[in-house]
Amino acid sequence: MVWAAGISDRGWTPDTGISGMPILLKDNIETADMPTTAGSLALVDNAPGRDAPLVTRLREAGAVILGKTNLSEWANIRSNNSISGWSAVGGQTLNPYDPTRTPCGSSSGSAAAVSIGLAPAAIGTETDGSITCPASVNGVVGFKPTVGLVSRTHIVPISHSQDTAGPISATVEDAAIVLTAIAGSDPLDPATAEADARKVDYRAALDANSLNGARLGVMRFLIANYSAETQAEFERALTNLRAAGAEIVEITEAPENYRQIGGWEFTVLLTELKHDLNLYLASTDPDQVPTRTLAEVIAFNAAEPRETVLFGQELFERAEATGGLDDPAYVEARARSFQAAGPDGIDRMMADNRLVALIAPTTSRAWTNDREDEDNMQGSASRLAAVAGYPHLTVPMGFDRGMPVGISFMGGKWDDARILSLGYAFELRTRERRPPALAGLQPSS
Repeated sequence: MVWAAGISDRGWTPDTGISGMPILLKDNIETADMPTTAGSLALVDNAPGRDAPLVTRLREAGAVILGKTNLSEWANIRSNNSISGWSAVGGQTLNPYDPTRTPCGSSSGSAAAVSIGLAPAAIGTETDGSITCPASVNGVVGFKPTVGLVSRTHIVPISHSQDTAGPISATVEDAAIVLTAIAGSDPLDPATAEADARKVDYRAALDANSLNGARLGVMRFLIANYSAETQAEFERALTNLRAAGAEIVEITEAPENYRQIGGWEFTVLLTELKHDLNLYLASTDPDQVPTRTLAEVIAFNAAEPRETVLFGQELFERAEATGGLDDPAYVEARARSFQAAGPDGIDRMMADNRLVALIAPTTSRAWTNDREDEDNMQGSASRLAAVAGYPHLTVPMGFDRGMPVGISFMGGKWDDARILSLGYAFELRTRERRPPALAGLQPSS
């Protein structure tokens, strides 16, 4: 944790719901009583004395905000060579299963804290994989909601098209409890206009039998990218899903334009970063945050050796060179990326195969922090749901060489309750989570 608030002595169990639940927050989410740094020394004094709306919702529901967690600085958008879980403010977050391996990011501290039991739940944020990847490699549950279900106001941004906050937790039930509290419309965030009408009691919607009769689509076109061990764990998960009554449908062909989504997404993220971060910085107190624009943050980093000791800021520099939200290249990239990931991607795969969800391994086992070796990330399922803005849940499914790996459940827009319920049923049947001290035990099924 980077900053800590007062800790309540009230007891908490899942039976009490959110009331009394200890919760940690990623250090890009504003609170009235702690600074919000996004891991950057440029924001080290950023304490405007306001709660993000999701924090207000947590407090009003009775949650206890314990403090803030470290993250990949600027949520991993500063450099292609950034190190997950490292920030100039917080240092390096470690993976509790093996400190020589990555905690992934950018919600690294939130996932590691839940993994070692500092809190039953934490809030992370995701633009593409920043909740689901760290949750998976730290052996916990992570849920990226539909974009627009949870307010982004007073959260240090990357992209208004793809950013969302969401829970990282010890169980799916805990994630559902937290999501019920933080979901809802915010007049300052137009993306959430439908949230009040769409939200439900996500915990009450959990059904232990939801897999029975459910048609699940395996995104087989992704699977070859994963290690043999992770593939084996996924096949074992499919056996458990079938035993629970699920019907497994193989999807061997990637959606049209799937391989072009990454390039379009990159254009969108860099363009929106400049626009959205400038708006955020303008909302802070100039006495606390002298850097008022992305250009001034770039200049600050260039003059501050502690910021660039491990990697540079070439993505910031490329974002600063973008042409704005009216740039035809940006407008086309956003339209094409969303169409390919959403209507022509997740929506079409689900409709054509009459599915209730799509599944795949979330990502590989945690890779090492050594850039010189060949142990690198192998496989990721996050892009389609991230670019479309659709819900994505990861649940522990087993271990690859002693490191946890997760299974992903994804659905269409506003399918949050169903996706959580499917993951809940899988979790209850398999109980694959092993805290770090117990990771060497054999799988339960």
